[in-house]
Amino acid sequence: QVQLTESGGGLVQAGGSLRLSCAASGRTFSKDAWFRQAPGKEREFVASITWTSSTRYYADSVKGRFTISRDKAVNTVYLQMNSLKPEDTAVYYCAADPDLSGNYQKWGQGTQGTVSS
Repeated sequence: QVQLTESGGGLVQAGGSLRLSCAASGRTFSKDAWFRQAPGKEREFVASITWTSSTRYYADSVKGRFTISRDKAVNTVYLQMNSLKPEDTAVYYCAADPDLSGNYQKWGQGTQGTVSS
């Protein structure tokens, strides 16, 4: 059974950094992604990365501040978040295994990231 397990969330001051991890068990996937959901808002795309790491996409709101990466040896995807802003506060979810429509089939349980002003 495939499981995605996030870790690394926490509380940080504005301008600080957090590094999120998403460990996958069971199999590997062609593409992985991070999404987030802030209180009272819909879940939104943050970043994605292909298995080879050759293609990465970022939401405009995080470009230049966040970096998605992968360590194949431990089947883990990371999200390095720098220069954090209070509006980055959200529950962050990792996702994997997109279908042909781009809808991700596998989701983690989420990890809270809170940025104080």
